[in-house]
Amino acid sequence: MTPPLDATQRKLIAGIVVATLVALAIVIADLASGGRPDPPTLRAAATLLDGSWRFHTGDDPRWADADADDTAWEKIDMTALPGSHDGDVGLPDYVAGWMAHGHPGYHGYAWYRRAVSVPAGRASWDILGPTLVEDGYELYWNGQRLGGSGRLGPAPRVVGTRPLRFALPADAAGTRGVLAVRTYMLPVSAASADGGGMHSPPMLAPRPTSDALHRAQWERTIAGYIVDAVEPIAMLALIGLALGYRSRSSRKGFLAFAGIALALMAARRLNNAIVAWTDLQDLATYAWLASVMWAPTMAAWLLAWNRWCLPPWRSIDVSAVALAAAGIIGALTHSAGVTSGSRLGAIALFVVIGARMVRNGPMRILALATLASVMAGLFGGELLDTIGVPGIWFPFGIGVSRTQYVYAIAIPLLALLIVRTLAFKASPSIADTSIEHA
Repeated sequence: MTPPLDATQRKLIAGIVVATLVALAIVIADLASGGRPDPPTLRAAATLLDGSWRFHTGDDPRWADADADDTAWEKIDMTALPGSHDGDVGLPDYVAGWMAHGHPGYHGYAWYRRAVSVPAGRASWDILGPTLVEDGYELYWNGQRLGGSGRLGPAPRVVGTRPLRFALPADAAGTRGVLAVRTYMLPVSAASADGGGMHSPPMLAPRPTSDALHRAQWERTIAGYIVDAVEPIAMLALIGLALGYRSRSSRKGFLAFAGIALALMAARRLNNAIVAWTDLQDLATYAWLASVMWAPTMAAWLLAWNRWCLPPWRSIDVSAVALAAAGIIGALTHSAGVTSGSRLGAIALFVVIGARMVRNGPMRILALATLASVMAGLFGGELLDTIGVPGIWFPFGIGVSRTQYVYAIAIPLLALLIVRTLAFKASPSIADTSIEHA
């Protein structure tokens, strides 16, 4: 029977509830702010450069020049359908990429060009770069490079596309020039049916309208990844809770491996925000980490939950490490069969652990609910896709992934579970004591 809560536990649980509500309020407020459409007065003062663009696959630096002959190039319509947005963040003015325009499976360089008339007057003019490009780009005005996302060339370094603003030359007002966009898609990028190149057109705007629109774009981008920043902070707080009270817990082994798993999960989630907001990590590294990090995270959780019902089974420990090694090999060799086998094997081990918890585990309901939420976060494709749970929702017009919702449930449950283990500190069994200190 579970002992009643003591004063320390009640205070910790109250703190968990308050922290959860505060984090939820911050996220909701940011989603609501970032999901607002651009003010109509700002959009009216700017020109969305949609419509027909000239398009050509391949790469030639001369295509940036204003007098380059593009009459034989293809045409791509960059006009978005009303209310369209991307399927991740919810960025507006979304259009399909080059794979939906006759180039399925193509990776590498491609160029976009169109003529742009800049209104006359004293205003200084900016180009707001496309907010979604697969995967990097450079922007040119009459052959002059204004800037771009990432570094293109012989050895491209491609980073996540984020809101960028480029100043047109001072003498651009009252002239008609050629805007050219050089894009590059990584060979390892997923080949979706509408992937490749620009997915939103640039925008021409005078200052200070461009300043305000740039801020609005950033607010939307920050909101799109705010959960990926808040949840890792909560995971690190859980690690601090586990370390701070580990000496008083009846499940020291569980807390040790759960802390490792939480650190790996926090790093994985935070990577999303780092790539979206900064240039610190290139997309190739991000993709590699995403394909590999799930394996040690899965193993750490298996080792943790195996120590919930004492004594831990050595066979589960050995199997968890072997499955993680297979998962890493599958990711590095791009073997879908090995990766799938590793994941299904891990699910089977979690089911075995759950069965042990049903038979003789402490705090059965809370522990099983927490285990189920962790499994849903790790194996959403296998467990949630099969029952039709959507991969992403758009509250306030900003994308929040299924995994983010799952972790929003798992984190407070895990915090409560950690606190409840303190109830067993006064009367551990002889067997438990010998195992914990082995």
